[in-house]
Amino acid sequence: MLTRTTIGAATLLCLVAGSVYADGEVNIYSSRHYDTDERLYSDFEKETGIKINRIEGDGDQLIERIKAEGQNSPADILITVDAGRLWRADEAGLLQPVESELLETRIPAPLHHPDGHWWGFSKRARILFYDKERVDPKDIQTYQDLADPKLKGLVCTRSASNIYMLSLMAALIEHLGAEEAEKWAAGVWENRARDPAGGDTDQIKAVASGECAIAMANTYYFARALRTDVEGLDKEAIASIGWVFPNQESFGTHENISGAGVTKHAPNRENAIKFLEYLSSEQAQQYFSAGNDEYPVVPGTALSDSVAKLGAYKADSINLNVLGENQAEAQRIYDRVGYK
Repeated sequence: MLTRTTIGAATLLCLVAGSVYADGEVNIYSSRHYDTDERLYSDFEKETGIKINRIEGDGDQLIERIKAEGQNSPADILITVDAGRLWRADEAGLLQPVESELLETRIPAPLHHPDGHWWGFSKRARILFYDKERVDPKDIQTYQDLADPKLKGLVCTRSASNIYMLSLMAALIEHLGAEEAEKWAAGVWENRARDPAGGDTDQIKAVASGECAIAMANTYYFARALRTDVEGLDKEAIASIGWVFPNQESFGTHENISGAGVTKHAPNRENAIKFLEYLSSEQAQQYFSAGNDEYPVVPGTALSDSVAKLGAYKADSINLNVLGENQAEAQRIYDRVGYK
């Protein structure tokens, strides 16, 4: 039976008592905090008989924990959000290559590490939401449009240190070059409606309230509001908001993943690989969409109604490992232009 432990901000808790090296177990460190994921874990246990021991915590905190535990770490799998964060874990030497014909076949190449150090299992697009009364969607067809002076005082974003913002900037560096990406950052900062504050849902709410007219956010935050009640986003508010998948005529919309990798010193390596392969199954892929309003990574997987309402899109095809490789430069660019 699945055992779950949560890491508090100042407390590191141990895995459940008993042997964590048993043949029939797998130890997962996860920064996904969605209750709907419980079905993924319980179904895997039922199908395989492999017991899951799980610790939840902030992604960066879990990375630091695995570092501190060293070769004695009981962790078999690290699950976290954003390819940039997976890159950080890999750069720290915490992940190992996995060769799996099943994973190679089912998960498109841009959505996994070139050598199998990590694999994406669900994805979300970072798109533009706008006030239908104040903004013509023709004016925001690309990310670059957000820097146009005619949008001065209209744009809301998260802080420059947020991993989503860093990853978007990393992608723009790849496509536009660092010099043009820096001009973009300066222009968006000049067009801000307010200084960055809050998470993605807060950006969407700010459009609904009129605090700003344009915001960037990941698709699943809005899809969730289409499916269920979200405070501050009632039906009237949702009806006032439109959305655009940027750069459909060029390199495609920036997307990111929730992903996982097998840790370097995984004591239950084969069970860990079985779990990763399970996450690419049709059953699990459909549940990512139905349970948390995400896009599946496996092509042809049916979308939940809430995700289908957002529509299909042309995705950026760069390998997401680039988001990590350009991460330091992304932060330097934001710093140089004074982006808070």
